[in-house]
Amino acid sequence: MRYDVIIVGAGPGGIFTAYELTKRNPGLKVGVFEAGHSLEKRHCPIDGEKVKSCIGCKSCSIMSGFGGAGAFSDGKYNITNDFGGTLYEYIGKKEAIDLMKYVDGINMEYGGEGTKMYSTAGTHFKKLCLQNKLNLLDASVRHLGTDINFVVLENLYARLKDKADFYFDTPVDRIELAEGGYRVICGGETYDCDKCVVSVGRSGSKWMEKVCRELKIPTKSNRVDLGVRVELPAVIFSHLTDELYESKIVYRTEKFEDNVRTFCMNPYGIVVNENTNGIVTVNGHSYEDVEKRTENTNFALLVAKHFSEPFKDSNGYGESIARLSNMLGGGVIVQRFGDLVRGRRSNVKRIEEGLVQPTLAATPGDLSLVLPKRILDGIIEMIYALDKIAPGTANDDTLLYGVEVKFYNMEVEIDRNLESFHKGLYIIGDGSGVTHSLSHASASGVYVARQIA
Repeated sequence: MRYDVIIVGAGPGGIFTAYELTKRNPGLKVGVFEAGHSLEKRHCPIDGEKVKSCIGCKSCSIMSGFGGAGAFSDGKYNITNDFGGTLYEYIGKKEAIDLMKYVDGINMEYGGEGTKMYSTAGTHFKKLCLQNKLNLLDASVRHLGTDINFVVLENLYARLKDKADFYFDTPVDRIELAEGGYRVICGGETYDCDKCVVSVGRSGSKWMEKVCRELKIPTKSNRVDLGVRVELPAVIFSHLTDELYESKIVYRTEKFEDNVRTFCMNPYGIVVNENTNGIVTVNGHSYEDVEKRTENTNFALLVAKHFSEPFKDSNGYGESIARLSNMLGGGVIVQRFGDLVRGRRSNVKRIEEGLVQPTLAATPGDLSLVLPKRILDGIIEMIYALDKIAPGTANDDTLLYGVEVKFYNMEVEIDRNLESFHKGLYIIGDGSGVTHSLSHASASGVYVARQIA
């Protein structure tokens, strides 16, 4: 089988590449290969009753499949160059913003109409944060919610399924140089193409490293983000979330001068498991539908660790810490903030008697036995800093789930066209190490598709 373009990965980068290609040049023969399931088959077996914790599915429906890891995320599209990746360094700041707005328009057209766009512009919270040594980053945020995000993906797939060939549950083993283009090998099958777009997301980081080694594409070490997911009563953060929804706040610690930041805020949401390469970590979701909301808000507190020579395996470092958590807790560990600062592990009784009802069944334990002291000290400092702008954050009953790890691919060497030195081989999305968000990954797909078309 020969294609004009093969796209590896059906996350946001791959979807918007396919969308823009088939829109601009309907005559192109396009194939999309995805290791995970089609959208309607993506179901996590954890129901909180019969199945309470991760059972290690061969393909994690939360992390892979049509829509990528973003399919069951909170559906937040941050339109900004301040965070979410460094796409603007390759294509320019204005172009990056314009593409993100274009993606937002498509999301509105395919089911997102009526959802709210939030903005930090002109908010008084900027001053309040600065007065307390916190920095509120600028962004416009479109919140689709996990439920509406799913509808948008359903509609996009309905448009694309007859315009491109989709291969689900078809992991790509390797990519080889072939005469006039590239050969994609899946099990015993081979598929040739003139141009290949690789968009495998963070969960494909190990596979991407292997491809870069085999094709001798230069890479450089990136970072890993380590931390916890905080869960507390929604009313504590409601003055921020009602106006801003997603507030990206950065704090520079006094002790080590490390940056700690809030990430993926989910007002009235739930805490969930994630399975990345067999390692169970924690994340959060929330819904646009009022009936699905909880009384809690959750968000991550993350510390980014960059490594210098000779150490290059930042993801391996993050994995080893996550494995330690899995070893001690059989999965995710939960601890009351009051227990953490008192130096004692949490138990079932203290959590049940607390003011915060957990939304994830996790093992009570002691995060100080898992996270390095430097990272944990920074998180504790950040919680006390946030308590000044959202009193109650540092309450004893605030829950901390660990660990949350954001894996980044090693940054792949690509040019301003997002193309490797092998002409016609494009590497986009979070798998490139360049983008770290739904909006940036989607924009990178549109950008490459326009060049190919």
